[in-house]
Amino acid sequence: MQIKESIRKVFLEKFQEEPVIVRSPGRINIIGEHTDYNDGFVLPAAIDKAAYVAISLRNDDEIHLVAHDLHETFSTSLVGLKPVGDVSWPNYILGSAIQFFKMQKLFRGFNVVLSSDVPMGAGLSSSAAVECATVFALNELLNTQLDRITMVQMAQKAEHEFAGVMCGIMDQFASMMGKKDHVIRLDCRSLEYEYKPFKLDGYKILLLNTNVKHSLASSEYNTRRKECTQAVTWIQQHHPNVKALRDANEEMLNQYVLPEDALVDKRSRFVVREINRLLQGCDDLEHGQIEALGAKMFDTHKGLSEMYEVSCKELDWLVDRVKSNASVMGARMMGGGFGGCTINLIKEEAIEPLIKNIQPLYEATMNLPLTYYVATIENGTERIA
Repeated sequence: MQIKESIRKVFLEKFQEEPVIVRSPGRINIIGEHTDYNDGFVLPAAIDKAAYVAISLRNDDEIHLVAHDLHETFSTSLVGLKPVGDVSWPNYILGSAIQFFKMQKLFRGFNVVLSSDVPMGAGLSSSAAVECATVFALNELLNTQLDRITMVQMAQKAEHEFAGVMCGIMDQFASMMGKKDHVIRLDCRSLEYEYKPFKLDGYKILLLNTNVKHSLASSEYNTRRKECTQAVTWIQQHHPNVKALRDANEEMLNQYVLPEDALVDKRSRFVVREINRLLQGCDDLEHGQIEALGAKMFDTHKGLSEMYEVSCKELDWLVDRVKSNASVMGARMMGGGFGGCTINLIKEEAIEPLIKNIQPLYEATMNLPLTYYVATIENGTERIA
């Protein structure tokens, strides 16, 4: 709780009043990558790294934001609120606030101190954590009594409208709805979900951070969405009931997409296969078949690297390096791509030897630091003060 105490202290010094404090976690995703915006399924969980927002309402229309970790401040006003061009972090807070303004629930400005131990650019959804924390905190302050699913959708809109990333629903959903020691099998079309126990006796989730964030991430992400939409458009001409790649199969791709464009076919074929892989992976989890689930994670990485082409040499290197390690059941890149972390299912006692071996090799090969986190699965967004 050190972060909670430090932002409370900063808030009291700067704004001379007690804030509401909300914690909202980052997330991992076991399998099911780039399936959420294709109306597919995902299998995420909230983790023990989180964004913390301390907030209070003002008596005027001014907005004062402090990013404690970055030693940066930002001020604007509620009137004419719009995205900020040159720094990204205020947009996650402002984009969340404007959702309440549009609902005619927010008439006053507010003060915020933000702190986070979700590593930025690691593919753990640091932005969704900030958005969910802000929406949840404003819901508390304004007593709007919104349900969690509505708040998830508002946080997603913040990302779309103010950060300009047309993300699916998974990141915000996992952050808001997480449950300790459980993953969430989420249907991204209906938002139906169920919690699946994720207690792997003797196994841990190890995140290896490439510490690289290629600038392609946001633009290529939006491009992939367009490629998937294009595939659906071609299939729809023959199968009007196909609303998203979730409804498609490989036979449809062979008939209607491959003849039109080989690249669009490759992208959409990965998604169709990944949705099937996730459903089979859920069965593996139900039956405690960790090795089978792990094998699917390796398959997912191969698809993300070769078919969806959102990996990079650093991520590929880390996955290739653990493939032959008998203690690693599965590994893959996680998140939007072009950097961030690999997620590894590994025997607990093998973590230390693996890091000892892989860290100096990676650092010598890539000329970058290799950092790592052992992630535990925690509850979602909550008020802590």
